[in-house]
Amino acid sequence: MILKYYGHSFFTLTLENGSVIAFDPYGTLYEYPRRLLRADVCLISHHHYDHDGLSCLEAGAEVIDTPGEYAETASLGRALALYAYEADVVGLLCGATEPYCLFPPCVAAACTRPVIGIVTRIDEPGANPGRAQRWLELAGCRPVFRVSAYSGEGIWRILSYLKEPGDRLPWENAEEAERPRTVLSDKYGETGRKRP
Repeated sequence: MILKYYGHSFFTLTLENGSVIAFDPYGTLYEYPRRLLRADVCLISHHHYDHDGLSCLEAGAEVIDTPGEYAETASLGRALALYAYEADVVGLLCGATEPYCLFPPCVAAACTRPVIGIVTRIDEPGANPGRAQRWLELAGCRPVFRVSAYSGEGIWRILSYLKEPGDRLPWENAEEAERPRTVLSDKYGETGRKRP
C-alpha cells in the first residue's frame, strides 16, 4: 500500500493490486498536481470546491460521494451504514473549526466495524480540537485522532493504526512523518515557507 499526500485533504492510496483510491481531490484549486491522475475510485467527503474537484483525475473513476446528503438526510443514513459493511475500518471526520457536528450521538453503533474519529484542521486559527473530539466520541468513535494535513501532525498515528502486515508506509517513523514540510498551497499566505 502506498499513500501519497497532495495537499489540503487530497490523498491517493495505491493498493497492492495497483488499484488507486483518491480522497477529496481539490481539482485546479491549487497548482499541484500538474497532470491528470489515474484513480479507480474517488471518495468525496463533502461538496466544497476544495474537496470535490474531479478535474484533476482522468475520466473513468468510480465516484463515491459520502457522507454529504447521507449524513444530513435521516432516510439515507441506513445506506451509509450499509456501505460500511464493505470496510475494515470506518472513519468519521470533523473539522476543528466546524460550528456543529453532522454525526448524531451513538451513530457508530450502526456499524459492525471499528469506527475511528479524525479531527482535522487542528492548527487553523480559531480551531477547537477538543470540542470536535468530544463530538466524535459522543458519536461513538474510538479512538479519535487529531491531525493536520498542513503540518503532518498526527498523520503517523492514523497510518500506524491502519497498517496491516506487509503494508509499506510512505514514512519510516513518526519523526519523519511529522517533520516540517514545505507548504505547496497558499491557503494561509505562506507559500514556500517551512512549517515548524
